[in-house]
Amino acid sequence: MSQATQQDAATGVIESVSGPVVTARDLDARMNDVVYVGDEGLMGEVIEIEGNITTIQVYEETSGVGPGEPVENTGEPLSVDLGPGMLDAIYDGTQRPLDVLEDKMDSAFLDRGVDAPGIDLEKEWEFEPTVEVGDEVSAGDVIGTVEETVTITHKVMVPPDYEGGEVTAIEAGEFNVEETVAELDSGEEVSMHQEWPVREARPSVEKRTPTKPLVSGQRVLDGLFPIAKGGTAAIPGPFGSGKTVTQHQLAKWADADIVVYVGCGERGNEMTEVIEDFPELEDPKTGNPLMARTSLIANTSNMPVAARESCIYTGITIAEYYRDMGYDVALMADSTSRWAEAMREISSRLEEMPGEEGYPAYLAARLSQFYERAGYFENVNGTMGSVSVIGAVSPPGGDFSEPVTQNTLRIVKTFWALDADLAERRHFPSINWNESYSLYRDQLDPWFEENVTEDWSEIRQWAIDVLDEESELQEIVQLVGKDALPEDQQLTLEIARYLREAYLQQNAFHPTDTFCPPEKTYLILTAIKTLNDEAFDALDAGVPVEDLVSLESAPQINRIGVQEDYEEYVADIKEDITEELRGMY
Repeated sequence: MSQATQQDAATGVIESVSGPVVTARDLDARMNDVVYVGDEGLMGEVIEIEGNITTIQVYEETSGVGPGEPVENTGEPLSVDLGPGMLDAIYDGTQRPLDVLEDKMDSAFLDRGVDAPGIDLEKEWEFEPTVEVGDEVSAGDVIGTVEETVTITHKVMVPPDYEGGEVTAIEAGEFNVEETVAELDSGEEVSMHQEWPVREARPSVEKRTPTKPLVSGQRVLDGLFPIAKGGTAAIPGPFGSGKTVTQHQLAKWADADIVVYVGCGERGNEMTEVIEDFPELEDPKTGNPLMARTSLIANTSNMPVAARESCIYTGITIAEYYRDMGYDVALMADSTSRWAEAMREISSRLEEMPGEEGYPAYLAARLSQFYERAGYFENVNGTMGSVSVIGAVSPPGGDFSEPVTQNTLRIVKTFWALDADLAERRHFPSINWNESYSLYRDQLDPWFEENVTEDWSEIRQWAIDVLDEESELQEIVQLVGKDALPEDQQLTLEIARYLREAYLQQNAFHPTDTFCPPEKTYLILTAIKTLNDEAFDALDAGVPVEDLVSLESAPQINRIGVQEDYEEYVADIKEDITEELRGMY
């Protein structure tokens, strides 16, 4: 917002200050207008209007701000700058570029009232038109491309709120984002820069049923609890159970074109690790830096609470913008619990009627509004794009019955429940297979059966049945001991052990095992299924269960994950297991 625009806008006076909540009188404003508060011009947003009193949530620390100071209204809602330059960038919760602010301050600690546009307005980009003079274009249509990074081609689109018309002027060349690159006969001028209010979803033609999986390379996810491209997932878990590492793995390996990573209220050291690690990570698909297709939004727990409330919306709006270009976008929100806590604090300062555990009564509605912006869409320009949202949840004490987890459960279709007991036993990823689920299985099975193997769903169901049976048997084992079980049930426990160790566990830090393609995931299961079938045949033939659980060839199954030439290795294992077991009878 320019200084001139601010001066023309209505001005009020601060009435009271309560943490991030400021009330002003005599301010001509509408709901969700962005305002500048106090002598330092702190950025805020109107959240309540009652008579002559306007309530504002301020996105910066308000200490030292007092009654009588001015409040200036911009007359516009909180919006993000959209255009080339958002990838390989690190923002705060309101899309202020942290590296630019650091240069301005010459310090890692930011002064209040400092602002900068979300994208570089001066940098020139090489624009290549995709339409010609005389072509008809409408809202959302692509008129040209820009090489944004070595990985991603940025598609310059007619803004969604334009009428469109016939192109009267367009040419290739170097332009900054505010310069006109095309003119229409309607009088509209198109530049590479758009603004969009963060609390409003970008338009689309239709939301379709997703049928392709977001392949993550994590066996327990792809094999048992898949998420669709355009799907929603929640990762709840207590402290130290691996939420952040799981999201890092997804950000690195999931087959999305663009990654938007939102650190919402997480510890500063964790966010520092992300900011330091991501620029150094290599994109496994292209060999280029991972940041070339990543946008980071860093809002740590010591930053102002109101900015934490807005960072989720900033992230999803950036994701929707790239979706409109026809890209598949994965958004990681870590964590929505901190977002909900920010809403609770703002709500309590507004003296609103509290809901369960002090959260606002509209908690479920806000969560729904956020997750509903995910999906597989037909865009207004005819392309297909998706936004997949994966939100971490941090329930206090690992209590999944608390409101944020429960309300999230009602919305998302994939639930990856992390388990502190598994983490303590060094079983990673520590996803509890008895509590987790995916409602996308049936609609994704045709893709797996066509692209991986015809019996994908059958062998997966066999694995689920074995793990379910093991869960029931473990309760008996704890009472009477393993030796009291019949031999066939003892053998089932042994098969389940291989499922846990070779299939469900995965080493995120091993160069080969960190990513497991669906074909390898399937072959590991076939090796365990071969062991199961041959061992039960041997048991029926009278071979003692003690001999069956002490096979020399079976432990090779645990090493499939770290093999690069896994197809030949699995074939050899199956042959060795079959030969050894059949030699016993």
